[in-house]
Amino acid sequence: MTIEGVIVRELRRYTDTRGWLMELFRDDELPDGFNPAMAYISMTHPGVARGPHEHVHQTDGFAFVDGDYEVYLWENRPNRGDASVVIRAGNQNPMVVFVPPGVVHAYRNVGDRDAYVINFPDKLYAGRGKAEPVDEVRHEDDGGTRFQLP
Repeated sequence: MTIEGVIVRELRRYTDTRGWLMELFRDDELPDGFNPAMAYISMTHPGVARGPHEHVHQTDGFAFVDGDYEVYLWENRPNRGDASVVIRAGNQNPMVVFVPPGVVHAYRNVGDRDAYVINFPDKLYAGRGKAEPVDEVRHEDDGGTRFQLP
């Protein structure tokens, strides 16, 4: 099952005697209208989840290149059905995932060590100068089974 507007693409490692290189994104391969505004890296401890949440205006780009993650996606836009997807991504299966506004997303480190994720959203967190409301609708405490991670 897929969710309209969500793009999942395998990442390719280019390996040589020095190590490896991986292109996370190129502007000629990005979804139409998606222009990253910032980038950050996060570390997540084993067994810990980040999310679930969604954005009203922001599209997220995630690069899962380290560790072992399960990525959870739920359709939450009006009149689009109730599709949900779980993707396994990380060191053994590097992926980039583009999540449009209105799609609830979360990920859990299912590995046995700390692991890293790179995020490159198309909006600045809390706007220019961090002076605007954060574009985030959190679902951790909804109480409904739809948004509870396994």
